[in-house]
Amino acid sequence: MATEKHFKYVVLGGGVSGGYAAREFVKQGVQPGELAIISKEAVAPYERPALSKAYLFPQNPARLPGFHVCVGSGGERLLPEWYSEKGIELILSTEIVTADLASKTLTSAAGATFTYEILVIATGSSVIKLSDFGTPGADSNNILYLREVDDADKLYAAIQAKKGGKAVVVGGGYIGLELSAVLKMNNLDVTMVFPEPWCMPRLFTAKIAAFYESYYTNKGVKIVKGTVAVGFDANANGDVTAVQLNDGSVLEADIVVVGVGGRPLTTLFKGQVAEEKGGIKTDASFETSIPGVYAVGDVATFPMKIYNDVRRVEHVDHSRKSAEQAVKAIKGKEAGEAVPEYEYLPYFYSRSFDLSWQFYGDNVGETVLFGDSDPSSAKPKFGSYWIKDGKVLGVFLEGGSADENSAIAKVAKAQPAAGSLEELKKEGLQFASRI
Repeated sequence: MATEKHFKYVVLGGGVSGGYAAREFVKQGVQPGELAIISKEAVAPYERPALSKAYLFPQNPARLPGFHVCVGSGGERLLPEWYSEKGIELILSTEIVTADLASKTLTSAAGATFTYEILVIATGSSVIKLSDFGTPGADSNNILYLREVDDADKLYAAIQAKKGGKAVVVGGGYIGLELSAVLKMNNLDVTMVFPEPWCMPRLFTAKIAAFYESYYTNKGVKIVKGTVAVGFDANANGDVTAVQLNDGSVLEADIVVVGVGGRPLTTLFKGQVAEEKGGIKTDASFETSIPGVYAVGDVATFPMKIYNDVRRVEHVDHSRKSAEQAVKAIKGKEAGEAVPEYEYLPYFYSRSFDLSWQFYGDNVGETVLFGDSDPSSAKPKFGSYWIKDGKVLGVFLEGGSADENSAIAKVAKAQPAAGSLEELKKEGLQFASRI
């Protein structure tokens, strides 16, 4: 007989947003039995960025319970028992297959139903698979993706099984760059393939990208640009052996890792809630067009006050902060108190090899590169400013200290007037430290 459970608050999704929402609910005085977190994963919420970095390190790789939320932002580590101690029901390995917002009912694949008074949609993104496009051979063994800890376990096992083998990384974004580095650290022969003219094209300028591509090349990573994988060959066991590219060339492969982006998981709510820019439309408190239903993280399209625009942001920093904002708004509304609007400054970062960069603001307008961007330098340190209508709107910095990184964040927030591009280039980081 299928069960029905009722909660005052349900958070749908046990990723980064789900975990940070749970912590905020506790801070705001949630009572035992009022809150459930429903997750399709088998483990309590964890810091997803670890999967493409420390989880795959050849020496002392990170493992759960080491990186449960909220350690990624310097917070306490919420172990599974924390949820039970706080009277939060952590419902794991449970996939919700229908959501009826009118009757406030969620139904799982196993036929269990959950009813709520207030819902927080924190479903995140699913990874885009090449089999979605019908790419021939895309279902072969050892063609891997990375989204959840199960995926990371499969990738780790493949790395161990194919020691010294050939890895092809399909995609030139975050995942492509981070995984190419970590595969190389594991002594695999690595080739990166992507269709764009340079890596990370949504953020990097050609000059920024040139640094990373040269650095990777110096580390022994081969880079093939301007082409895509159109098919895969496999042996009699169904294991991948080669990647066919649309320029006619073929790359041998023991492992293929695909990082070609994600899709926000909004299908459950189609036609029930207003959408915009590929996400669920929310106000500055992350409440959707349906009162009492909130959406946070990757799925939310929200007002970005600083640019007077509505945007959807796929980044861990926003996953954390939007979840906290929504919970503050929920509890504020109950108490009849106004909650300050969400003031978000876009922030992206990445680490690979000995490199570490941060970006704040908006990458629009003209750009100027400053500092030492020689990939063969012992400690390269360089950056870029984005200037539009005479103001600095975005700043990128590789190799910055904590102080320098907070200085560039200040610039992006303040949007100071910029002199000539030449002056800005000469002044470099000095400009940031004056703001």
